[in-house]
Parts: sequence; structure tokens; C-alpha cells
Amino acid sequence: MTELVFFLEEPSAKAMLEGVVPRLLDDSINVRYVVFEGKQDLEKRLPRRLRGWQNPHARFLVMRDQDSGDCYEIKGKLAGICDRAGRPDALIRIACHELESFYLGDLNAVAATIGPQKLAKQQNNAKYRDPDRLNNAAQELKRIAKTYQKLSGSRAIGPVLSLDENQSQSFNQLIGGIKRLAGVQP
Repeated sequence: MTELVFFLEEPSAKAMLEGVVPRLLDDSINVRYVVFEGKQDLEKRLPRRLRGWQNPHARFLVMRDQDSGDCYEIKGKLAGICDRAGRPDALIRIACHELESFYLGDLNAVAATIGPQKLAKQQNNAKYRDPDRLNNAAQELKRIAKTYQKLSGSRAIGPVLSLDENQSQSFNQLIGGIKRLAGVQP
């Protein structure tokens, strides 16, 4: 059985992926989520977890937020960690700038789950057409969807995020990467 292992910076990423991944993959793929306590914890403990993974056929995806860092430097650092741990084929995905950029890329999903309903009409506003450019996606989401909470919001929004029409390019890269790792045709 194929095993796909996600190494994640925070619980909200797991909550979102638990709503997204089952819509992409069938039951023949065993999915595991390893959640760390922030990006420093992820970077510190990732090498040991990769080296100690027992299934030699497992495929790995490491995901973290860009926050205020340089996307290419972060990706390079994580790729180096994976390479030194003997897993150079691990896929690295960075949420530009934050996980909430994924949600701002699909305001229909936000409107349908946590509201308000009028949010869906704002998707064509310039800032939501390319939400990865927003440095403060979490603040922006909280501003327009007042009930948004990181963990419960991720749990609610994940299952209804569009897998095809999200305006966040980093989300689209994540979806494409999951499909490639799992051998699913895009």
C-alpha cells in the first residue's frame, strides 16, 4: 500500500488537508499527518522523523508557511534537510504567505462555511485574485470573515475548498504536488 506522509508546521494545516486530501485520493493510499509545534520545531525534528520512517516506499510532503521569509530560501533549507536525512525526493510546499491565502483564493468556500454569504462576490477584487501576494492573509481573512478562527475555520473550509478554481497559486501547487506524489493523473 502506498503511504503519503505530510510533515506540517501546525494543526490548522492538518485540519485543512483532512478536508482536501480525501477528495483527491482513493482508499488505496494510506495518509499520515505529522504535526509539529511551529516552523522551528519542524526544522529541528524533521531529519530524525525522515530517517526513522520505517516504510521504504513512503512518499513525503513537507509544508510550512512562508510568513515574512524568502520563499526560495525556505524551500532550499527544507530541501537540504530532507536531502541530508536521506529523502531527497521529499516534496516541499510553501504556503505563500500563510495558510489563509488558500482560503482567500476561494471566497465561495469561506462564504459557504463561516460566512458572511456576500464574501463570494468579492473574489474578483484585485487583492483576492492573487491572494499569495498578501503579507497578512490571516488578518485579512479575520477582517472580512469575523468568525474565522484558525483551527475551526480550517476544519470547516478544507472540505469545500475548490480543487480546480482556487486563486492561490501556492494552493494549486500543493494540489498538483499531492497528485504527483500519489500517482493521480491531474
